[in-house]
Amino acid sequence: MGLENSDDAGVFRLNDTTALIQTLDFLTPVTDSPYEFGQIAAANSLSDVYAMGGAPLTAMNIVCFPESDLDETILQETLQGGIDKIQEAGATLVGGHSVDDPEFKYGLSVTGLVHPEKVLANKGAKTGELLVLTKPVGVGILATAVKAKLAAAPHIKLLVDTMAQLNKTACNILLDYSVGACTDITGFGLAGHLLEMARGSKKTLRLFSDKVPVLEGAREYAMMGMVPAGAYRNKTFCGQNIDIDSGIDAITLDLMFDPQTSGGLFFSIAANDAAACVRRMNEEGVAAAVVGEVAGDHGCGGLIVT
Repeated sequence: MGLENSDDAGVFRLNDTTALIQTLDFLTPVTDSPYEFGQIAAANSLSDVYAMGGAPLTAMNIVCFPESDLDETILQETLQGGIDKIQEAGATLVGGHSVDDPEFKYGLSVTGLVHPEKVLANKGAKTGELLVLTKPVGVGILATAVKAKLAAAPHIKLLVDTMAQLNKTACNILLDYSVGACTDITGFGLAGHLLEMARGSKKTLRLFSDKVPVLEGAREYAMMGMVPAGAYRNKTFCGQNIDIDSGIDAITLDLMFDPQTSGGLFFSIAANDAAACVRRMNEEGVAAAVVGEVAGDHGCGGLIVT
């Protein structure tokens, strides 16, 4: 599995029982705390392995650091945040590479394991399945408010905690059920990633915008104009491929396109499994919710937002 369907990671079959998952991602700082930045960047990189239904095995650091501009302790704290999150995932740090660069960047190259017959992909959604999201949206809007120094302290903590949360628990639970397709929600926003799943599965997906969990404060900051430019780029990317109900207000629509950093998993699941799966996730601290349905076949894939 490679680039053909815009999947979250590459998968290479080793034998009948084992396949490698390989992915790479890195970020510029999204918080003033180096340690928190390391945790978030690592969680973001690890997420693609979970989106494929796998377990992280090893990780390698990717670092671009301005040696002449920032104190070395900033790098040390960032790497410690990453190491702690790697260990939480049950993986092992085996090395990495750094370069002197004017802009600080950090992330991971991650290798995971999965059974070849149990790989999840962003295609494979089946008509009648329900759609589940495991983290609230609004990360981009809250991050914009933080940069503008308008975000309240509780909202900043909520933002950091959400981005730093691994998708490990959600992945472990969903693997116990009949799942059709899976991805994680990142830069293209909820609507953008749903459209990719719809295209890969050749289905029409229906998103219930009023059921989508939203981070506390995100709607209010959006009303203040704290909507990142990426949300508008996502709208342009989706273009005329989305059928949007005329009754949806502008702020809700902004949230559907809001780019996420280290967002939740999004998957289709058999309708008779959805309630039990979501309940288990909620009991384990995962803010999962049913947010839509697979409505039917579509030759090119389509998305309806109601």
